[in-house]
Amino acid sequence: MENSKRSFDPLAAYENFDKNSSSNTTSNKPNRFLANAPMPASAHQLAKIPPHSRDLEEAVLGAVMLEKDALYTVIDVLLPHYFYDPKHEAIFGAIKKLFEQSQPIDILTVTQQLRKQNELETAGGILFVSELTGKVSSAANVEAHARIVLEMHLKRSLIQISSKNQHDAYDNAIDAFDLLDKAEQSLFALSQGNVKKGADDMASLITKSILQMQEVAKKTDGLSGTPTGFIKLDQLTGGWQPSNLIIIAGRPGMGKSAFVTSMARNIAVDFNIPVAIFSLEMSSIEIANRLISAESGIKSEQIKTGKLDPHQWVQLETKIKRLSQAPIYIDETASLTLLEVRAKCRRLKSQHNIQLIIIDYLQLMSGGDHSGKSTGNREQEIANISRGLKAIAKELNVPVIALSQLSRAVEIRGGDKRPLLSDLRESGSIEQDADMVIFIYRPEYYKILQDVEGRSLKGIGQLIVAKHRSGGLDNINLRFISEYAKFDNLEHSQNFDFEVPSEGSNSNNTITMTSRMDTSVPKENIPPPF
Repeated sequence: MENSKRSFDPLAAYENFDKNSSSNTTSNKPNRFLANAPMPASAHQLAKIPPHSRDLEEAVLGAVMLEKDALYTVIDVLLPHYFYDPKHEAIFGAIKKLFEQSQPIDILTVTQQLRKQNELETAGGILFVSELTGKVSSAANVEAHARIVLEMHLKRSLIQISSKNQHDAYDNAIDAFDLLDKAEQSLFALSQGNVKKGADDMASLITKSILQMQEVAKKTDGLSGTPTGFIKLDQLTGGWQPSNLIIIAGRPGMGKSAFVTSMARNIAVDFNIPVAIFSLEMSSIEIANRLISAESGIKSEQIKTGKLDPHQWVQLETKIKRLSQAPIYIDETASLTLLEVRAKCRRLKSQHNIQLIIIDYLQLMSGGDHSGKSTGNREQEIANISRGLKAIAKELNVPVIALSQLSRAVEIRGGDKRPLLSDLRESGSIEQDADMVIFIYRPEYYKILQDVEGRSLKGIGQLIVAKHRSGGLDNINLRFISEYAKFDNLEHSQNFDFEVPSEGSNSNNTITMTSRMDTSVPKENIPPPF
């Protein structure tokens, strides 16, 4: 009687069957008759178990209750019904409810929420919930675990859709074209399952547009997007617009990194807008040194060596106070994948409400799949990266600026070597996905010191707006200050006074800088080096 009450274990039965079969075989070669023989009921039951992983589901739930940042990573990836185990589904449903109510999430709050929903028993009780955090040491791999849970859900859904289609296909009363249409609808709904935003009607869109216009009208600068601090660029673009992908491209030595760091400084220091910089080429300290040099007016060589005069230490301390408080967040991780960038951006958005993302630079990113392996085709990989960056911009509703290299065709070309859209390196999809494409061009780099009208081009950096989906095209001149790795408005500088000749002048555009720092500081007031 005792044995008859034991639950049937299909896995054990199938393993016993496999052992018994192999013991009757005298050769390692497969037995054709055994292979074609009907499988026992236990094997059929094992084959019917839907794809799932209870261990990974428990790891995700434990990580979410262990570290709050883990929830930000998985909340837009998983839904409660994605979990195979009903207990896990109930627990994640309670976690999601707490998140929507902006409540803290831990074992006690989740248990209390399950009790309020009368689902504590369904979730396995207090002991089961409390044991989940002990099954994971950290939330380091929670995104990978969540992706696998999602993949298992998709596979189970595909099995369900396929089984229904197969069943209906045997029914002669159902029209074949209707069946095909339903099958396409089911697969499309499954593939779009992660899209949570519905379509907007015109009435709501017009209302939103008018409200946006009213908000912009209230602003003194008249900008609808994130200001860059470069006056003529802001006049042309209205500021960087939310959900836009902006490609800033140029040959090496044109000052792409200098431009975006100058812009990040303007946005964060002057407007107190949080900015995220993903630097795949330079280290965080290199970027910080560039910002310090540009802000303090001390040459970058001196910043690197630390050989400053006493008055320069005073100047440095005075100038960088605002910079030290600026909401700039720099990630120097090399060879970032698109998946990693998306996860980091979500986290920075939730923690610091970043309003601009800068990628330096696109060709150093890795596309790859969920496992991080490259697809092998670099052109296709770059295309996936550019589409992915555009998706991040839309998802987070912030502008994403990606730096890009240009091909060597620019150097081979004769004339003034001005870049063209066809020079974008490795993939035409960059041009296709981008809302704006801006080239950085410094004529002085190619020994072109005057324009056709005889005006000096020394110290001039040009922004060539080659594509602008929502506006016009133009060439914008900025001042490039090489010793500080800095771009500034041509008309004036925030840190220094420039004597800029008139448009018709044929002078050599000598820049005269007058320091605002009073160098007559008593020696006893000079602080020691940092």
